[in-house]
Formats: sequence, structure tokens, C-alpha cells
Amino acid sequence: MTAGTTKNLPRILVVDDEHAIQRFLKTALDPGEFSVHLADSGHTGLAAAVAVRPDVILLDLGLPDLDGIEVIRRIREWSQVPIIVLSVREREDDKVQALDTGADDYLTKPFGIGELLARVKVALRRSLQQAPEPVFRVGELEVDLPLRRVSVAGAEVQLTPTEYELLRLLVSHAGKVLTHSQILKQIWGVAYLEQPHVLRVNISNLRRKLEADASRPRYILTEPGVGYRMRSGG
Repeated sequence: MTAGTTKNLPRILVVDDEHAIQRFLKTALDPGEFSVHLADSGHTGLAAAVAVRPDVILLDLGLPDLDGIEVIRRIREWSQVPIIVLSVREREDDKVQALDTGADDYLTKPFGIGELLARVKVALRRSLQQAPEPVFRVGELEVDLPLRRVSVAGAEVQLTPTEYELLRLLVSHAGKVLTHSQILKQIWGVAYLEQPHVLRVNISNLRRKLEADASRPRYILTEPGVGYRMRSGG
């Protein structure tokens, strides 16, 4: 492989103090497909984020010097690079805090490499897009953002203004987990942060209109105790 080819590969920065995890990820992330860079602490991770300018960061929360939440907070002061948290912390509060601070996704260790690769590729597609695609398609669902037209299997679906704005938000962040508080703040404002039932009702209404079986959604996916994620197109 030539040096020029390596430079053109998507850059993945792994920030994790477990060397076994570093070796696993460096091997699992095909060197022919990604350029993998390693850091074993919060401070070295922050320095590498500046030096490497990664396309995606895989971040552990339990670092020896800085908590991963603080690393996310500092990176978000100057960069919107996608951050996928890989952590043994399973508590919903930890996931919500990481996502609210600015992480794009959260996988609990141990995880399947297939799922990780899928999440990385979604994050890469999002980071390479300057703006959301004008027409979003996944399965039989199509959302034409410029025309504000939503259809399923070619049949137009009528949404209320709030339902459409909620769908537009999810589509604009397809593949990314949005927490309950993020969605409530964006759609209804901070006054509704303590009224999650408003969100649940609107998600339920959207699913009834968009899904073939609302009890087994294919498009708007639930992240239990955390929020929702729009299935990514492609």
C-alpha cells in the first residue's frame, strides 16, 4: 500500500487505556479501509484529536486522567467530529450524559465488531455530508426535505407540523442517537424538558403513520431509557 493511499483512508482515533482493546480495534478496523490512531489517556487523546484531525473518534469513558465526558466536552468546544463512546458503563444516566454532552453514539462493551463497523460507517457518512441529503430514503420511507413531502411505498403521508419537525430532526441526524432531552429542547423548547410523555405520544403517532407494524418499528428505533435513532439510509 502506498503512503498516498494511506493518507486518503478515513482516520479513526481510538482513545482507550486498555491495550488489549487497542490491539483488537486496530486489527478489527481493516487497515485497508481505515487509518487507525491510538491514544491511551484523555490528554493524549485530546492532543491526537488536534494533530490527527480524525474522521471518527472511538472513546472509552474510564480513562486514567480525564473522565471521557470531560474529553467529549473539550472536543466539542472546537470540533463536531463524530464521537462513538465504547464503555463498560451500562447505566442509562451515563449514556444520556455522554450523548447530551455531545457524543454521537454509545456502544456498551462487549460489543460485536459488525455493529461497531456499521456505526462507524454511519458516522463517516454523516461527517462527510456538508448538509443533510435533500431526499432521505430508507426502506419504503422517503422524506423530501425541500418539498416537506413524506411518503411510504410511494403513498404520501399527512403529518402535523410538529410530527414533521420531529421527523425532520431525526432524519437530519439519521444513525445518531438523540436523547429525550435533546429532542424535547429542539422541538418544544426547554419548558418541556420534564414532559417526556409529549415526545412519546408524537413518536407513537409517527410510527402509526410510517411503520407497517408500529409495535415493531423499522425506521424510528428506540434506545431504551435514552432516546431515539432514525435508521440510516443505504
